[in-house]
Amino acid sequence: MTLTYEQAQCALQAALSKATELEIAVCVAVCDAGGRLVAFARMDQSNWASIYGCQGKALTAAATRCQSGAIPPTSVVMNRIAELEGQNMIYAKGAVPLLRDGTLLGAVGVGGASADMDEACALAGAAALGCEA
Repeated sequence: MTLTYEQAQCALQAALSKATELEIAVCVAVCDAGGRLVAFARMDQSNWASIYGCQGKALTAAATRCQSGAIPPTSVVMNRIAELEGQNMIYAKGAVPLLRDGTLLGAVGVGGASADMDEACALAGAAALGCEA
């Protein structure tokens, strides 16, 4: 099963709606199972650095099949994987994998607010697709 563009847009819009509800400005990245970008949005007034943060978190969630903040940044194995990947992985709260019936579709990553708010937006994106996070 592959993440479609339409599904990525659905997750993206749900994450943005949650950010609007929380009155925060964020960047949202939706990637495929290989961690490659399918959809992206940057809300007005969001920090430019969050462009990279949300993508790095989404990549991490896709690569590990778990929430980006659940991996200790001191893991030797994960640090080596990040090095080989190009140092683009970010082990910070704010991204969730998109799992449907145990199959990885991709991930939603959010950056720009507090870790808990970023994660709430990412979870909203996953929920919109009926995915367990």
